[in-house]
Amino acid sequence: MAAARSWIRIAVNVALDGGMAALSVPVARWLADPAVSAWHPLWDIPLGALCLLLAGIPFRLFLQYWRFAAIGDLLTVAASATLAAALFAGATALTGSASPNAGFPVILALTLLLFLGAPRVFYRWRRGRPAPSARHLDAASILLVGGIEDADLFIRALAQDRRQAFKVEGLLASSDRQTGRRIQGHRILGSLDDVAAVLEQLQAEDRLPGTLVFVTPELAGARLAQVVAQADRFGIQVRQAPRPTALADPDKPRPVELRPVAIEDLLNRPQVPLDRDGMARLIQGRRVIVTGAGGTIGSELARQVAAFGPGTLILLDNGEYALWQIDLELAETHPRVNRRTLIADIRDEARIRAIFEEHRPELVFHAAALKHVPMVEANPLEGMATNAAGTRHVADAARAAGALAMVLISTDKAVNPTSVMGASKRLAEMYCQALDITARSTHQGMRCITVRFGNVLGSTGSVVPLFQRQLARGGPLTVTHPDMQRYFMTVREAVGLVLQASVLGVGGASLPSGENGGIFVLDMGEPVKIVDLARQMIRLVGLQPEQDIEIRFTGLRPGEKLFEELFHGKEPPVPTGYPGLLMASPRTADPAIVGRAIEEIGHACKGGQVKLALTLLGRLIPEFEHNIDGSAGEIRA
Repeated sequence: MAAARSWIRIAVNVALDGGMAALSVPVARWLADPAVSAWHPLWDIPLGALCLLLAGIPFRLFLQYWRFAAIGDLLTVAASATLAAALFAGATALTGSASPNAGFPVILALTLLLFLGAPRVFYRWRRGRPAPSARHLDAASILLVGGIEDADLFIRALAQDRRQAFKVEGLLASSDRQTGRRIQGHRILGSLDDVAAVLEQLQAEDRLPGTLVFVTPELAGARLAQVVAQADRFGIQVRQAPRPTALADPDKPRPVELRPVAIEDLLNRPQVPLDRDGMARLIQGRRVIVTGAGGTIGSELARQVAAFGPGTLILLDNGEYALWQIDLELAETHPRVNRRTLIADIRDEARIRAIFEEHRPELVFHAAALKHVPMVEANPLEGMATNAAGTRHVADAARAAGALAMVLISTDKAVNPTSVMGASKRLAEMYCQALDITARSTHQGMRCITVRFGNVLGSTGSVVPLFQRQLARGGPLTVTHPDMQRYFMTVREAVGLVLQASVLGVGGASLPSGENGGIFVLDMGEPVKIVDLARQMIRLVGLQPEQDIEIRFTGLRPGEKLFEELFHGKEPPVPTGYPGLLMASPRTADPAIVGRAIEEIGHACKGGQVKLALTLLGRLIPEFEHNIDGSAGEIRA
């Protein structure tokens, strides 16, 4: 159907341009010599059309969209007109037909340019004019915010929208040098630094817009948050324009649909420079395994690793559907990457050992874990068996298979843990640290790199998707405590820094001296109060906290802390020299002792001995406060 419409459009272009070319011949004859008959000989008229049709083929004249006519299209018209006039002059010379004068070919070329170009310009102008309905009072008043190129594209898309639902009051541009100029008749009122002043002026003129529309996708983080805060002060909604690639479909222009600003955009930070060449050297051509590949972190690791062309990418998870999803995605985005999908549980030591013996991975990214604090509190044996014993199974299997390096994904909840989840992850850190110290000191064996960070935005079961579901139901938004704070980072940024830490950890040349076994810690910025996050998400959908949507405090859950920490008191942070990456000084432990303790905990888990397993965990991690009957101790801030 689409192909048929395309051929119909081309046929219409051929007919219109051919008709204009035929009409150009008598007009050019009359302009060259008004005394002679413009219509004689008559066969010159179809000859003019034929010459244009031949001239237009090499320049693809008939493939143009008139409604998108631009300077480049008019240059194509000029080239086609010039060639058509030359062909016409040659044809008439061969047939002996007399031209009015020597300047006739030039006059014909200019006439063709006028007759072919003018309809395109008029059609483009007519399609770009707002319809009368755009001036109705029903049209929503909007103020555009962002780059002038993006604003120009958005305004053009509005002109293509037959609903004409928006009236543009002006534009806030990225630079103050553009203030006072106009884009398609719409004035640039100021820059991003002038939001408050511009809104005050519009309010005084009774022209305050109902909505601020961000037209530039790259506008994010603190800059975006500042503009949103100013808009909220004036009671103005904020929305995001469609991405530029979605604004104009040449065959079928779409209605312009504004979308809410995502909370991820507000919390996003400028991208730190990453050593992508180093990542490529580390990953390209190697056998790489990602455990927990169906999870939020694991799937993003799989995406970014696949982009660097591993020899084989092995995706391991115990969830069939999640594993199928990421494999299907990679099959579409990276079809040339050799992939293997394996359903396995890291608690099954024999299965993990067999997998590693068969595939002999060179790099291991270990993201498999149980991460939800309340769930692990309710199921402590499963948490310890997965996060502690499971990590040991993966590390031992990787070392036995001759892996170059293993990267453990850890959490800020491992610092001064009050939950089984945090304590079990701290034990996993200790084991990997001990292995790394041994490998560094002996200059042989597998490097074991640990990367610790806080919450990632939008991860499964996290607060942002929870708030989104609660907003869709009309509230309330549930927050455990008014003072609850958490660190947040986008998953893409976190995984990029994990790969950066992997490059540094394997190379090691750039690491601070004496930091063998140190834990890489991602710079998470400032913590965010969860109640502020809830209020911001309510405002982003055009509602007011407490007035339209209730925020309900439910109380801390077992194992939760008010504030998370990235460093233990005995782990002073050490700069790595790379933006976004710090290092926690190692607290050394004997790998044999830690290994035996994890083995004992594993046996206790298999035997269903909760008290014994928690007692063993507490001996290794003295800062872990937890009752041996399985309930958390005093909640610590």
